[in-house]
Amino acid sequence: MCGRYVMAQSVGDLVAEFDVDETYVETVEPSYNIAPTDPVPIVLDRRDRETGGTSRKLVPARWGLVPPWSKDTKGAARLINARRETVTEKPSFRKAAAAKRALVPANGYYEWEKRAAQEAAGKAGKVEKIPTYLHAADGGLLAFAALFENWPDPTLPPDHPERWLRTCTILTGPASDTLGYIHDRTPVIVPREMWDDWLNPETTREEDVRALIDSMPEPHLTPRIVGSMVNSVRNNGPELIEPVG
Repeated sequence: MCGRYVMAQSVGDLVAEFDVDETYVETVEPSYNIAPTDPVPIVLDRRDRETGGTSRKLVPARWGLVPPWSKDTKGAARLINARRETVTEKPSFRKAAAAKRALVPANGYYEWEKRAAQEAAGKAGKVEKIPTYLHAADGGLLAFAALFENWPDPTLPPDHPERWLRTCTILTGPASDTLGYIHDRTPVIVPREMWDDWLNPETTREEDVRALIDSMPEPHLTPRIVGSMVNSVRNNGPELIEPVG
């Protein structure tokens, strides 16, 4: 799964990296401990009704999908991830998979490797959770495959400026053998050469979306053991991704 991640790039960096045409994000505060329900920038392509062309946008969203038919936002924290194996079938995700795909920029993400505690420490039979930061070997930016939805708040009038809430979820898949010892799931990472295909608003048929998801290659990431400060969402700073041990 993906439960915490890092995004420490500026708006200008994201606009240049993803070749964004329009940005609706004014500033992005670097965050080294993004958690579910936090606000995050996402990249999406939408068709311009006047010109018929496609425009790439950088927009704000909240992490944790709220389907448009939801009565409230209480279930968002449970929908931070969507399984690639079933995303085109599940009621919470299938419409977004067909029409509302996005990219979530990230520098890396955290997982907690489970290890048997050392007997010498008097913890026989116990399990330690080792925080691990996973990132591209070259330090480059990652692009998580994501879905988004726009939820209308039923408590607000139609013309209220805050009536619509945009939310997102990150796709995950089985981890490869090289990363499976850390966690059995990993975010689906879209390689640069597939960004256009993933964001293409013309790809809407279930079988085409399924084929697109199935064509995503396994990620090749570098793990780094980090300190226990990352265990608390109250901690946030570049020291969280520094190696230890």
